[in-house]
Amino acid sequence: MTESAPAPSTSPASGHRPVRIHPSILSADFANLEAELGRIADADSVHVDIMDNHFVPNLTLGLPVVQRLQQVSPIPLDVHLMIADPDRWAPGYAEAGAASVTFHAEAARAPVRLARELRSLGARAGVALRPATPVEPWLDLLAEMDLLLVMTVEPGFGGQAFLDVMLPKLRRARAAIDGSGAAVALQVDGGVTAETIVAAADAGADVFVAGSSVYGADDAASVIADLRRAAGGC
Repeated sequence: MTESAPAPSTSPASGHRPVRIHPSILSADFANLEAELGRIADADSVHVDIMDNHFVPNLTLGLPVVQRLQQVSPIPLDVHLMIADPDRWAPGYAEAGAASVTFHAEAARAPVRLARELRSLGARAGVALRPATPVEPWLDLLAEMDLLLVMTVEPGFGGQAFLDVMLPKLRRARAAIDGSGAAVALQVDGGVTAETIVAAADAGADVFVAGSSVYGADDAASVIADLRRAAGGC
């Protein structure tokens, strides 16, 4: 049964915004997922990457696995759908109990309608942007979302290097969120380490997806704590 996530730290460098660490299960041992979830119990959520071999070339998990993860995870599920036709498939992940469901702007046909449906099902609604997708067309829709994910790598594969050319995009997104007064989390996903997280936090991000840097360590809890400190948290 899912327990409440630990209270997020606050970041002095980011105006006392909460700092949230979401390790990506994409880098975990898929033969031992329940044990791998236990390794990151100190995190705020587990980031679950769903890939369909259509929107991105890789193929990972599907709804039945997420339903089972929801039953055994000690922390909430943050589902990231890298799939075609999220308008059809995303609501099922909200119905499964995911705390948040993020779909790609490039794949959704009716993003406002989809975001509202996810919210009506009890999930936080997120919109993800590939590196080449501009953020500006989505800023008028901030009130319709709970999370904006700026990809700092091309989606589809773990273990990539952080694209620092995304930092200006993060700054523009942060300025728009702060100016709107909307309670929207700004998430980064891709190449997040104890070094790159500093620049991402300074640019305004407050939710950080880290895969190989967490699961590639012997002591995942220690890395999670290091990431919190590096981002300005306690």
